[in-house]
Amino acid sequence: MNGARIGFIGLGLMGSAMVGRLQDKGHSLTVAANVTRTGVDAAVARGASEVGTGREVAAASDVVMLCMATSEQVESRMRGPDGVIAGLGTQAVVIDFGTSLPDSTRALGAEVAQAGGAYLDAPIGGTPSHAKDGMINLMGSGDREAFLRVKPVLDDLGKNVFHLGPLGTGHTVKLINNFFAQCVANAMAEAFVMADRTGVNRQSLYDVMSAGPLKSGMMDFIKAYAIDGDPNMLAFSIKNALKDVGYYRRMSRDADAASVMAECAFGALSDAAAQGRGEQLVPQMVDYFSYRLSS
Repeated sequence: MNGARIGFIGLGLMGSAMVGRLQDKGHSLTVAANVTRTGVDAAVARGASEVGTGREVAAASDVVMLCMATSEQVESRMRGPDGVIAGLGTQAVVIDFGTSLPDSTRALGAEVAQAGGAYLDAPIGGTPSHAKDGMINLMGSGDREAFLRVKPVLDDLGKNVFHLGPLGTGHTVKLINNFFAQCVANAMAEAFVMADRTGVNRQSLYDVMSAGPLKSGMMDFIKAYAIDGDPNMLAFSIKNALKDVGYYRRMSRDADAASVMAECAFGALSDAAAQGRGEQLVPQMVDYFSYRLSS
């Protein structure tokens, strides 16, 4: 889809990095803020057009991209007289890059199809720094013909662009992915604090664990804060991690397969958020466990 007009809603940390990447690759964009104006001014300064509603974004675009935190936010932007669906042109493609509930995604897909367009889910693996350089992974699913039409644009955004199956499959895989990630992140955060409590040097613990099969990117994200004091290697908030694990629990229950392992991560993240830590980043769960294991 060369020369496609692209609309983008939701220029937070990830969305603004993606928009910057699209502009680096020469794409024309129409943008709209969602919760905050983060990144909108920078995009407009580089030539993007700003509008106020999803309907206006859709009317100006062949491809509409959404990067928002929750299914509720996506639904509110998609539906209603000022929503994306109201402004869609025939053959338009809408892509949800966020982490949404698969059932919500499938319902919106049916409404977009009725309006003459196609709806894809393509949640993201990676961080805003990866997005800035076009190095994210995209877990795409939905109508394959529509996916292939927009794949050249997706290739500008990601290093690995998957088509995983019917609509909703991408969001299902992303929820499983993020469930696993948060189990690892929280276990690693507790491990560093347990080292403190038992008189083991954090660096020594990391040296041993990272020398074997436990070595992972998530381990290194938590180590970057626990040892080096930098939480920004994983710029993902505790409140968003809690939302994702909560969605995973909901999905598992809807599948009559209630998760066992999610309960620990969900409990820790919930408790941390209740303490007012929700805006902190996931690596800072080390501080939560330091508090929790000493109380």
